[in-house]
Amino acid sequence: MISVRPDLRALDGYHSPQVDVRVRLNTNESPEPPPPAFRDAVAAEVSRVAWHRYPDRAATELRAAIADSHDVDPAMVFVANGSNEVLQTVLLAYAGPGRTVATFAPTYQMHGHIARVTGAQVVEGERAADFTLDPAEVDRVVAESQPHVVFLTSPNNPTGLAEPVDRVRQLLASVPGLVVVDEAYAQFADWTALDLVGEDVPLVVTRTFSKTWSMAAARLGYLIGPAALVAELEKVVLPYHLDAVKQVAGRLALRFSAEMDARVKQIVAERERISTDLAALDVDVVPSGANFVLFRPRRHAGREIWQGLVDRSILVRDCSGWPRLDNCLRVTVGTTAENTEFLDAMRALLALPPTTDENGASR
Repeated sequence: MISVRPDLRALDGYHSPQVDVRVRLNTNESPEPPPPAFRDAVAAEVSRVAWHRYPDRAATELRAAIADSHDVDPAMVFVANGSNEVLQTVLLAYAGPGRTVATFAPTYQMHGHIARVTGAQVVEGERAADFTLDPAEVDRVVAESQPHVVFLTSPNNPTGLAEPVDRVRQLLASVPGLVVVDEAYAQFADWTALDLVGEDVPLVVTRTFSKTWSMAAARLGYLIGPAALVAELEKVVLPYHLDAVKQVAGRLALRFSAEMDARVKQIVAERERISTDLAALDVDVVPSGANFVLFRPRRHAGREIWQGLVDRSILVRDCSGWPRLDNCLRVTVGTTAENTEFLDAMRALLALPPTTDENGASR
């Protein structure tokens, strides 16, 4: 048997366990599909795809459409198969063996995972008890590790907190390498780091079509950053990595921005309803700028509540086994009906006497 790389032996893959349920609120997807007109437009264009030819390697039309939506030059846009491939490409170009990548836990686990897979050393700073990021901790991590790449997720996953602009500016002023702001959920928040991107700024902002654009099935993500940096990414990405169907779907989706903006407003309103109603129960709620809410039952074990929801055919994300997230659960904002069913189930479960304590031990 051929041995895997020694540094990979201790790593686990990234998994989001699935259970067959009626209400699925665990993976931060959009609760609604794209508009029917989008699907019709994609079907019409895909019917004319030249299947015997390779796709446009530079994804010229898609990059131009994304650039136009953000008022930047197409040379500042890089697209790939989901934001995870965008992140992987950045790390292949700017991290790797002998280099250091910094993150601030708890945060999106794939940042550290992909960095380790590319051979980089990962340094983890720690957030405060309320999951905010102390400026002194940022200074400590940067001073001690001198990272080549720093990840900041805003809004953060799994906590939902949006980072203040001052934290991004602080990193840009102190990090000797590249700052990556992962904005998978930015459309649900009040501000974006895109306003800080410039040709002479060591900053990239990553986005995805999976959430706002209801295109999780397509696996399409992109990056906005300095044109010179984007040109370097082209050296490590595989040729013809983005197929013709993705390029069509991404370009056409941007024509439906008005519909998507309305959907974002609805999700934000439902997020606030979930947060308000949970806060009125025996639950601690983390303020969210994303399309999900992280919460921690006070008297009941998180795993007990999770199982109670599953028994009612409702699935949320059990985060209680993650570092610093003991007893925490995360619920994705669903449809109005799904959210109401979730909240009704939470009221019923929290009204029951706990059978285990917050650490999962039987009473």
